[in-house]
Amino acid sequence: MGVPMRQIILASTSRYRRGLLEQLGIPFEVAAPPYKEEHDLNLPPTELVVELARRKVQSLRDTYANALVIGSDQVGEVDGEILTKPNTVERAVRQLEKLAGREHRLLTGLVVLDTASGKLEYELDVQVLRMRELSSAQIRAYVLRDNPVDCAGSYRIEGPGIALFESMHGDDYTGIIGLPLTRVVSMLTRFEVTWPPVV
Repeated sequence: MGVPMRQIILASTSRYRRGLLEQLGIPFEVAAPPYKEEHDLNLPPTELVVELARRKVQSLRDTYANALVIGSDQVGEVDGEILTKPNTVERAVRQLEKLAGREHRLLTGLVVLDTASGKLEYELDVQVLRMRELSSAQIRAYVLRDNPVDCAGSYRIEGPGIALFESMHGDDYTGIIGLPLTRVVSMLTRFEVTWPPVV
């Protein structure tokens, strides 16, 4: 008999992260964290994504007395500049113009909080991507086709956005989409969640 499955909460309203977590075949609930991201915090990008993910899960601690809360935050980074969700077509075009023909990092902070004990685990996922040389016309055509305005870095790798790239280097491609599943599994096992669940 394995350890009973804990209640798992995904502290995100992102359909991308929800879809990824569903791939693991475990029961979970989705909750919108009360905390709203502050990407202007005076922190290096690698620390910023972890801190924002931590604040998201902590903002749900009083809502769930005995659960494992998963939080994540993601930004792109090039030359020390942080690239967040563009939210508009024009900002997406400008971000992609900055990335075209260059290498950049996609950083994902991942945090799991045990609301009963207060124990917290965190990891940083780093993906290094090189984009092809692209004309302004190609960039605008892609943005209008794929509408990646809700994606950090202004591309959707699981769709037509894959054609923008020359190379991608990282431990787990799901980290590019927003929730590195191999790290999620590793972190949940530290809280004695068996994988797959044993009945």
